Amino acid sequence: MKNKQFIEKLRLPIIQSPMFIVSNSRMVIASSRAGIVGSFPTANARTLEDLDQRFTEITSALGTGENAPPWAVNIIVSKMYARSNDDIELIVKYKPPIVITSLGNPEQVVEKVHSYGGLVFSDVINLYHSKKAIDAGVDGLILVCNGAGGHTGDLSVFAFVSEVKAIFDGIIVVGGSISTGESILAIQALGADLAYMGTRFIATEESDASDKYKDMVINSSASQIIKSNKITGINGNWLEQSLNEAGIATDQGNAKGVLGDLKRMAMPLIKKKLKVDFDISKVTAKRWRDIFSAGQGVGSISNVPSIEDLVLELEQQYKQAKNNIL
Repeated sequence: MKNKQFIEKLRLPIIQSPMFIVSNSRMVIASSRAGIVGSFPTANARTLEDLDQRFTEITSALGTGENAPPWAVNIIVSKMYARSNDDIELIVKYKPPIVITSLGNPEQVVEKVHSYGGLVFSDVINLYHSKKAIDAGVDGLILVCNGAGGHTGDLSVFAFVSEVKAIFDGIIVVGGSISTGESILAIQALGADLAYMGTRFIATEESDASDKYKDMVINSSASQIIKSNKITGINGNWLEQSLNEAGIATDQGNAKGVLGDLKRMAMPLIKKKLKVDFDISKVTAKRWRDIFSAGQGVGSISNVPSIEDLVLELEQQYKQAKNNIL
């Protein structure tokens, strides 16, 4: 798979984003079979044995080699993630076509993945991090823009894409409030190659999100997304209802109302979490697990389809949007 060639073979230019706790091997297989790029984070596997099993399931279902549908795995390259080197070794063993790096310098991953002919995309939230990733030799940049679910960015998609295109001729992926076929077409018009779509896939049959989480996504709007850096230490977007149900008040001016309660209730757990790896089996507090992340694109989500049906729905929206502007 050479650079942008694989994109032309996709049914829609989408990467189903790797989401902590939510994504799994079923989603990867269903997404890639449906004609988009499925992905999951290695941190969702509690052990190396679990991760090995997930890789086995995916490669057995999708096959290997140039004719196999593309899929991706996400790895945290920060020193805080204690299992990073072991995860990389399994990546080299199973050779996923695309590896997405987060929260650190991707240089080591680039060397390993390029050795077997894979591509490396790096999450970035500003031009500084974009330049660092370009210098490390990545094949693609994932621009995490304002409105993205999970760990989010501050920049408008309009500003960020324009600045990156001026310095980078590789693959540009955009995330942030993309939940419809119309929004996929819109980021292509800006010059991006792929949409990074996460929140829309929370509410799917294959997702590991609880029914409560899926219902909350369906019943929320953009105004009910709260941005705060007090959950994980990094800016993220969170469903207001989940914060409220965890006992965190959010009625005092957006995230400002969250800070006092978070310091009292959640900061001891946050500090502990930042000192260890991202093995979810070590997080035992129920309130932590019940604080749900989502992007500002929740307002357009109203059902819980299979991934195959969702891609069909998005494809119809995408084609109609094209017709509307011709």
